[in-house]
Amino acid sequence: MHNPFDNISPRQVRIVTSISFVLWGLWMLILPASQPVSAEDMSSQPEVVLIELDGAISRVSARFVERGMALAREHNAELVVLTLDTPGGLLDATRDIVEEFLLSDIPIVVYVVPEGAQAASAGTFIGAAAHILALAPATNIGAASVVSVDGEDLPDTLSLKATEDAAAFIRSIAEARGRDISALEATVLSAKAYSASEAVDLNVADLIATDYASLLVQLDRYEVELGDRTVILNLSSVDTTTVGKTFLERLLEFVSDPNIAFLLVSLGGTGIIVELWNFGLWIPGTLGVLFLILGWAGIGLLPFSWAGVVLMALAFFLLYLESTAPGIGYFGIAGVASLVLGGLLMVGFFGDPSIPGDAPSVSKWLLASIGVFLGICMAWIVYEARKTKQVNLYKSPTSAIELIGMEGEVTVDLSPSGQILIAGEYWSGRIYGDSDEWCTKGSKVEVVAIDGNHLQVKPTEI
Repeated sequence: MHNPFDNISPRQVRIVTSISFVLWGLWMLILPASQPVSAEDMSSQPEVVLIELDGAISRVSARFVERGMALAREHNAELVVLTLDTPGGLLDATRDIVEEFLLSDIPIVVYVVPEGAQAASAGTFIGAAAHILALAPATNIGAASVVSVDGEDLPDTLSLKATEDAAAFIRSIAEARGRDISALEATVLSAKAYSASEAVDLNVADLIATDYASLLVQLDRYEVELGDRTVILNLSSVDTTTVGKTFLERLLEFVSDPNIAFLLVSLGGTGIIVELWNFGLWIPGTLGVLFLILGWAGIGLLPFSWAGVVLMALAFFLLYLESTAPGIGYFGIAGVASLVLGGLLMVGFFGDPSIPGDAPSVSKWLLASIGVFLGICMAWIVYEARKTKQVNLYKSPTSAIELIGMEGEVTVDLSPSGQILIAGEYWSGRIYGDSDEWCTKGSKVEVVAIDGNHLQVKPTEI
C-alpha cells in the first residue's frame, strides 16, 4: 500500500517544523495567563484587589499596574493594595503610575513588603502618591535623587534642572496626599532615606504592618479622602483578588532587560546571516526572525536611541558582506566594531535624566564578550579564506602548444569527446573536424590542434 508520507522531502519537513514553531510562539505571545474566578470572588462581600509589583519600574510595570486598576474598577473594589519592592526605575513609567493613583476613585494602599524590601527612588514617588502608605518592619523608603540613565552624576546645569523638576514632582504629590513636604523633598535634594518607623514619625508613611492580614485589620474603618468626599473602609470581611502578570507581560519584562534584548538582537541578526549564507536551512532563519522580533520588542520598551539602531543594522550588513567575500577582513572588523558601538549607544546613552535604580544599559562585559567572540570568528574566517587562496593549483609542466604532433592513448571513449593520456597527463580531447568517427578506449591518437583547454586529435594510422 502506498504511504503518502514517502514523498515528503527533508526540506519540506524543515519548512513545516519551522512554521509550526513560529505559530506556536505567536500563540503563546497572545495567550493571556488565565485567572479563574472562584466562588468567593463572585460573592457579595467587599473586594480587595491585590497587585504584586517588584523589581525595577519599567513601562511593562506601568502597564501591569494600569491593568490591575482597570480590574479593580470593573469589580467595583473596596480597596486596591499594591505590594512594592523596587530599587527604582524609569521616570516616565513612574509618572504614569503616579498619575493613575492621583486620579483614582478607589482608595489605594502601597504596602512596602516583605521585611528587607525597599521603595527606593522611583518607589518613593509611587508610595507617596498612594492614599495610604504602609511599610513592613525592617523596610525603607527614599533616596530619590536624580541621575543619568547609566547611574552616573549629571553635568551641573542638567543636574540642577532635573533635580528641581523631580523636587517639584515630589512636592506636588506630598501636597495632594497631605504628607510632609520637606521630608519627601529631602529624598530628592539630599538623597535622604527613612526606615519604616522614621517614615511614620515624619508623616511620610501612615502605618507599619507586619503582614497582609495585619494591614487589613488596621485599615478597617480607616477614613480615606477621595476628592471632596470621605470614604470609610469596611474591611472586616473581604475577598482578595490577586492580579498576576500574564505570560506576555512576563515575557516582555524578561526581554526588556537591556542585556537580554541586545543578546536576542545579536543572535537574531546572526541567524539571518547564516540563513542567507546557506539558504534553505530554515531553522537559523526562523529562529533569527523570532529572536529579532523579541529583541526589538524589548528595546522598544527602553529609552533607546536611533543611533544605536542604525549602527547595529550596519553591523549586520557588514558581517553579511564579509560572509559573501571572505578573506578581505575589513567588513568583518568594521561589523564587529559597529555591533559593539551600537550596543553601547542603543539603550539609555542618550536618554533623559532618570530616577535612579536599575539603570537600563547594556553590560560592558557582555559587549566585550560578544566583541571578542565575533572578532575571533571573523579572524578565523579571514585566515581560512586567505589560506585557501594561497593554495598552489596544479600547473602542467608541458605547454599545450608543445603537444601538437605528440601521440597519446584514449582513456575515455572519444564520441566525439573524451579523455586522453598524453605525456603522462590526462587531457580533455575531441575528434578533429566534423568526423563522426569514434575512438575507443586504448586507441592511439595524435594531437593536431589546440582548442582552449581541449586537444583536437585524429586516430593514428596503423
